[in-house]
Amino acid sequence: MLDEILSIIDDLPPGVFADLTLGGAGHGVATLEQREDLTLHGFDRDDVALEAAGQRLSAFGERAVLHKTRFDLAASLLRQSDVPAISGFLMDLGVSSPQLDVGERGFSYRIDGPLDMRMDNGQSRTAADIVNTYAPGELVDVLRSYGDERHAGRIVDAIMSARPLSTTTELAELVSNAIPAAARRKSTGHPAKRTFQALRIEVNDELSILGDTIDSMIRMLAPGGVGLVLTYHSGEDRITKDRMRKTIDDGALPGMPATSDFEWFFRGAKTASDDELERNPRARSARLRAIRRRDDT
Repeated sequence: MLDEILSIIDDLPPGVFADLTLGGAGHGVATLEQREDLTLHGFDRDDVALEAAGQRLSAFGERAVLHKTRFDLAASLLRQSDVPAISGFLMDLGVSSPQLDVGERGFSYRIDGPLDMRMDNGQSRTAADIVNTYAPGELVDVLRSYGDERHAGRIVDAIMSARPLSTTTELAELVSNAIPAAARRKSTGHPAKRTFQALRIEVNDELSILGDTIDSMIRMLAPGGVGLVLTYHSGEDRITKDRMRKTIDDGALPGMPATSDFEWFFRGAKTASDDELERNPRARSARLRAIRRRDDT
């Protein structure tokens, strides 16, 4: 949804733009090319992504500043960098195409590789640790909470019988066989998609740190600044919507104007266009939400 995001970025005041999920810097490069009055601070915990982003952003010199960290530390690092307020921020959640396409990273159910799924290879816990050491009840909770997996119990029973598991294709086949044939025929996409999504979120603590991160970044928005969050999972979208709505409604009383400094940039969530879905089927579940701090000057 690059076009939609850039149209919003075009409306920002000059200053610092924070990309909390920098990845390969696709959004970062486009932002700096479009807005010469913005400086980019990019955050990512993936060393491979940061190396690629650094190469792409090198042409912009001091206008691009990179930080290796989880996004929940972004606000603190910005203040340490003498950035008290920002013109906008972007969070493009989920897994990136380069991560999915490299089997050794262990994110893909279609490519053989180790059960890894770490965005930061410096952390110790992997997907294999979760699959092979969590108690059955814990695993069921992970698959239901983070994958909306209706057949979590059947999948976990199969995992318990097959432990230890070590590769992505081994787990993907096990999940496919555990799901009833009728459900497999009705499903869109690979039967293991939800299980792999849930494990990735658990490995990287993605949802547990999301809400507080959104709050901290909203508080940093300068007047006229906009916060953008692009989600791919119902849990991500629910947290995003709730945190933004709470900020907008904070202090409001029935029948009285809201006292909040914030408003929706647009109502509801934007989704990918048909043209984009043709180019990138992975965008089918994408939901974009945006909040703006009012500028009454």
